[in-house]
Amino acid sequence: MSALIEVTDLKTYFYTEDGVVKAVDGVDFTIEHEKTLGVVGESGCGKSQTALSIMGLIPTPPGKIAAGTIKYYRNGGQPVDLVKLNPKGKEYRSIRGNEIAMIFQEPMTSLNPVYTIGDQIMEAIVLHQKVNKKEARDRAIKMLKAVGISLPEQRVDEYPHQMSGGMRQRVMIAMALSCNPQLLVADEPTTALDVTIQAQILELIKSLQDEFHMAMMMITHNLGVIAETADDVIVMYMGKVVEQAKATDIFHDPLHPYTQGLMESIPALTKKKDRLKPIKGVVPDPYNLPKGCPFEPRCPHAMDICREQMPPLKDYKPNHKAACWLYE
Repeated sequence: MSALIEVTDLKTYFYTEDGVVKAVDGVDFTIEHEKTLGVVGESGCGKSQTALSIMGLIPTPPGKIAAGTIKYYRNGGQPVDLVKLNPKGKEYRSIRGNEIAMIFQEPMTSLNPVYTIGDQIMEAIVLHQKVNKKEARDRAIKMLKAVGISLPEQRVDEYPHQMSGGMRQRVMIAMALSCNPQLLVADEPTTALDVTIQAQILELIKSLQDEFHMAMMMITHNLGVIAETADDVIVMYMGKVVEQAKATDIFHDPLHPYTQGLMESIPALTKKKDRLKPIKGVVPDPYNLPKGCPFEPRCPHAMDICREQMPPLKDYKPNHKAACWLYE
């Protein structure tokens, strides 16, 4: 498969009065056509900021893409470096929401309470697809039906407060897919939902991905979601990628102690465990990161070199990278 998005040495920093927060610090990955990249890590590790960097939605100031490239292979042609485009410019706006769409983290706050859901879906369709309002309304109804909302002709005129959390999440998916994007960025699409609705939403996203031939970037802290959806996985910690591999390799043979810790903390019905093993310690202060590996203060295998030098991300198995001195 050919690359759709190539991210190289991406650095997104926030310049505050208290210091510089390196939210994304030298990240590399590739998303291939019709494939799913899973991005895993606990809160504050830089997952969402990586996605917002691709979307051109980093708030400036205080945020800024300090270095790196985001190459988007538009329509299979020559790549466009999104970093070099003006986020408010015409070309970026023709890409964002149209060719690269995003399902935001909180459906409760992402929908405008004073507009009907039909108006909110139609806005993107009219803007990008150059159709009239009647055609846009018909497409909005079609998308609501596609995401499994009953009585779409009636629901299209309802307001967000008239819907449950699961239905609002479906509306967000319908809005993101309304222009048939090449890449769908899903930022924690099932976080606020109960388990049965989570399973339905994941199944829905997967079936729509197959139907519309999309690539997807699935951001989550839930490894169960990754197992269900992803082809490739990157594990992030404090703005850096600490492990990168095929999803099957990550689950069967995790290399980095942080990934191993995430695996250990998953409850499993098939394993007889007395207690879950949490990752000890807390995430370091982003204004005062350790000199070497950022995971060193919490790592059960920490060595002297870990305190002094950041390990490089390199292959220790075929197509399986880790940033850890244990394997040197």
